[in-house]
Amino acid sequence: MLTTGKKEFWFVVGSQHLYGEETLLEVKKHAEEIVAGLNNSGKLPYPIILQEELAVSADAITKIMKEVNYRDEVAGVITWMHTFSPAKMWIRGTQMLQKPLLHLATQYNESIPWQTIDMDFMNLNQSAHGDREYGFINARLKKGNKVVVGYWQRESVQKQIAEWMDVAAAFEDSFTIKVARFGDNMRHVAVTEGDKVEAQIQFGWVVDYYGIGDLVAEIDKVTEAEIEATFSEYKELYDFDYGNYEETVWVNHVKEQAQIEIGLRRFLETGNYSAFSTNFEDLHGMNQLPGLAVQRLMAEGYGFAGEGDWKTAAIDRLLKIMAHNQNTGFMEDYTYELAQGHEAILQSHMMEVDPTLAGNKPKIVVSPLTMGNRKDPARLVFDGKAGEGVVVSMADMGTHYRLLINAVDLFEPTEPAPYLPVARVLWKVKPSFDAGVRTWIESGGGHHTVVSLNISVEQIITWAKMVGLEYVVMN
Repeated sequence: MLTTGKKEFWFVVGSQHLYGEETLLEVKKHAEEIVAGLNNSGKLPYPIILQEELAVSADAITKIMKEVNYRDEVAGVITWMHTFSPAKMWIRGTQMLQKPLLHLATQYNESIPWQTIDMDFMNLNQSAHGDREYGFINARLKKGNKVVVGYWQRESVQKQIAEWMDVAAAFEDSFTIKVARFGDNMRHVAVTEGDKVEAQIQFGWVVDYYGIGDLVAEIDKVTEAEIEATFSEYKELYDFDYGNYEETVWVNHVKEQAQIEIGLRRFLETGNYSAFSTNFEDLHGMNQLPGLAVQRLMAEGYGFAGEGDWKTAAIDRLLKIMAHNQNTGFMEDYTYELAQGHEAILQSHMMEVDPTLAGNKPKIVVSPLTMGNRKDPARLVFDGKAGEGVVVSMADMGTHYRLLINAVDLFEPTEPAPYLPVARVLWKVKPSFDAGVRTWIESGGGHHTVVSLNISVEQIITWAKMVGLEYVVMN
């Protein structure tokens, strides 16, 4: 399984020396309880580490932010204004911060103790005061930070923190995404093109080209013993559908994909690539277009897109990090269902539909494929899961990148498709079929997308703000 590195988030508490040492000791005590409570909630995907030094001066804040930038394991900063913290102290450190920032607008106590409240309590517990001062400077500095509002013990607040953590982790790992392109983009296609230099500057993605011969050389090194071991895995995990093929012929076609899978994985591991693209117009030296092989690698966490679409391959890997590689994968719009009241879109691809989206046990099928003009390739066939999801696509508009975002409702097919030898996913577009499809087309959204049942529209927007990316939501 393709994994990410260890991550943690630092919790920084804002205050000032004006209130005296006794108050600051109380501030620290409250912060310790909040951090312990959040970590013990079981709701957060990564640990929070309280910074012992309170943010009570420009020097202290700058020192903390420098350390955040330096430490690879720190994926972001959560700030809490326990008291009033004069925002001029935050300018230098916040300017320097290169990692995601969440402003937690909460308070140690949930309710106001009307029977005992006095000015000492007011001065100690004035997050409402501090939040405005701190929020202003972040807006002035255009940090694009996340603001989560509410009592820290509430599940809805913890859920928002957890979702932001997943986005922040993906933001950090975005700068380690490397895409291997086997062959160029599909000829004459517009939406798969893009400025690779700008993508590396803005998103951190490294995109490298390789002739298909480089991959074939690695595939040719795979041994029979390795192929047999991988084929044995297939027997354990999938159903076999021989169709009209003799068993020996069918097995040979499937083993061809096993050989491709092993060689492809080895190539990616050697180059430290976490995403890749293929192209059915670039298959010199290959007997089949990679199908089952690609699906298996996507299930491990690799990002992928067909026809040389490196942008979508990188986004696929990015969203897999956010979603912990659950229910997330490359997709392509194929066919409309236009029956009144049942409008939907059939999603699939030539073969490479991600098995993390499977709603039933996949079966291996061998079937002809006219594109590529090679031997009949093997692929996994299944029906997609049901649930609320989000689908995204990235377009290079010439002067800038644009992210297209659409909420969708995935549903399980009710009609069999006995002659369709590929996996299928169905979804309804929000807010309506007409509005969603029309806005997508008018905004330049492509036919290659990434869909996830484990990510929200808000999380995608949060990432777009982190990287300064224009986005359009289909509403």
